[in-house]
Amino acid sequence: MAPACVRDLYAELDEALTKWGALARETVDRLDPLSPEIGKSAVRDDLADRALRLNEDAPVLAAAYYAESGEALMDLVIDAYGDQGVPRPTAEEVVPLLLKWENGVVVGEPEVTGLELPAGPATRIRSTLKIRRMLGLGRRTTGFVRYAVFPPGLRSLVVVTAMWEKIRLTEENVQRVDEIVPSLRLDLVDGNGNDIV
Repeated sequence: MAPACVRDLYAELDEALTKWGALARETVDRLDPLSPEIGKSAVRDDLADRALRLNEDAPVLAAAYYAESGEALMDLVIDAYGDQGVPRPTAEEVVPLLLKWENGVVVGEPEVTGLELPAGPATRIRSTLKIRRMLGLGRRTTGFVRYAVFPPGLRSLVVVTAMWEKIRLTEENVQRVDEIVPSLRLDLVDGNGNDIV
């Protein structure tokens, strides 16, 4: 028999799969019924798989964007980083960190921009990535935009990453991300959820 901690982990995973499966079914049921481009079961499976993959590192927020037809458009993940005793990287120091990928390599010259957002100064990177496929057999091309946001008065760094596999959707997805990110705000709360002023 498996140790209690392993049984607990399996129970949590099973609960998450059940929850994500129900959410996937509910979402698929809202798709345009006149758009049979992609089968409902394929969309349901993609939603559940994507939910697991996007949440495996426990980000602050993970979202997947789909067209009404069920076609996956892009994934968006927001995370915050801040190690005790380690200074936050500067805008210049963060660029190589944002270009570093565990399973891929940036191709071409990345577009790097500095800008001011409501949540603080930011560095934005747009580029293309070659990602290793499973078992290292070949590579697939993926577009991405990454923002590193430096909230004033905090030592944390907020990173927003949007990725998509359909390169033909690059301009649309870049526009989506560039509209979403400035709308994000940073509200500080204590352990009880009360605003910190």
